[in-house]
Amino acid sequence: MRGRPACSTRPTADMPQAPGDPKANKATPALYGRVREILDAARTGIARTVNTTQVLANWLVGREIVEEEQRGQRRAGYGARLLAQLSLRLTRNYGRGYSVDNLEAFRQFYLAYPQLISETVLRKSALPAISETVSRKSAATSGAAPPRPGRLHPDLSWSHYRCLLRVGHQGARDFYEIEALKQGWSVRELSRQAGSLLFERLAKSRDKAGVLRLASRGHEVTKPLDVLRDPLVMEFLGLPESHRLVESQLEQALIENLQQFLLELGTGFAFVARQQRITLDGDHFFIDLVFYHAVLKCYVLVDLKVGKLTHADLGQIQFYVNYYDRERRTEGDNPTVGLVLCPDKNDAVVKYTLGEQQERNIFATRYQLHLPTEKQLQQELKRELRQLLPAAAPAKKKPREGKE
Repeated sequence: MRGRPACSTRPTADMPQAPGDPKANKATPALYGRVREILDAARTGIARTVNTTQVLANWLVGREIVEEEQRGQRRAGYGARLLAQLSLRLTRNYGRGYSVDNLEAFRQFYLAYPQLISETVLRKSALPAISETVSRKSAATSGAAPPRPGRLHPDLSWSHYRCLLRVGHQGARDFYEIEALKQGWSVRELSRQAGSLLFERLAKSRDKAGVLRLASRGHEVTKPLDVLRDPLVMEFLGLPESHRLVESQLEQALIENLQQFLLELGTGFAFVARQQRITLDGDHFFIDLVFYHAVLKCYVLVDLKVGKLTHADLGQIQFYVNYYDRERRTEGDNPTVGLVLCPDKNDAVVKYTLGEQQERNIFATRYQLHLPTEKQLQQELKRELRQLLPAAAPAKKKPREGKE
């Protein structure tokens, strides 16, 4: 009776296959993809843990400095001497990164974010334990609720917080913190949005309750007016402000810098087409840029101008919007929105040309080709507000006593 061979040469699922085996070649890309996902996730987790630990350490150092200053606050110049002495000793033992300026930043960080870490976590003195607790908490609540400003979040690095500390107004700082988390802004993007006064530009068209919602919940889009930013700041195009600028140059520059342009427009914009042709009875018309807004569920038509806005420009965008609503809208799409981008406009012309449409679905907003200083933007916003607010009614004269 013949016995079975001690070792079978047929490959099984548990046995390694030869490199030349076609089955092995098919399995390798899938295996590589799974392993790569694991390693990328591990690297991301390590980076987040390092960032969080650095933020925690800086906050705790700032807390110690503030508490020490409070105990010695009656002594003149105590705070300055304290930071200088502490910087000298820390630099000697730990190297660079502990200058007086950095220690002052840690101090300001604690003062600006006194509730960054909960009391429960504060009772644990070791940094590894703190990092572990925060990591577990963030993983458990990830994506469950909108971010709360003023609380520790692993997606914000120390560089993010340094940028946020430069924002003096508490409501604006909360807004930028929420938006940085919601939009996944890099430090560079956060710095640009704060430097261009995005909060103030959005707040300009809102009432007091709307401004409070911006500060507590970030930028929420529920109606077309919510997407309006005036002015749009497009310094990333690298174009000079010149009377020789033509619309085709502006359009080409926007297409070449589409990612930055979408960031400046705001959340929800998806690019559809450029120079989209409309033909009516043999006449051709071209819409400069067409977008679709994923939140508003509508098309957004953009008309570019390089000169001061006229009533004819507004009539043109009305024509485009009316055509799109009748010919291009499909079931589920909301009314089309029209937007004219221009370097200058007369608000009275816009008001009397558009009427109710100005508040509903057609807008005109200015753009700037350079990043102005904060002071310049604040002055511009104040000027716009003075134009929007009605003139104060003259006070009535009181009748003199004894006369009818």
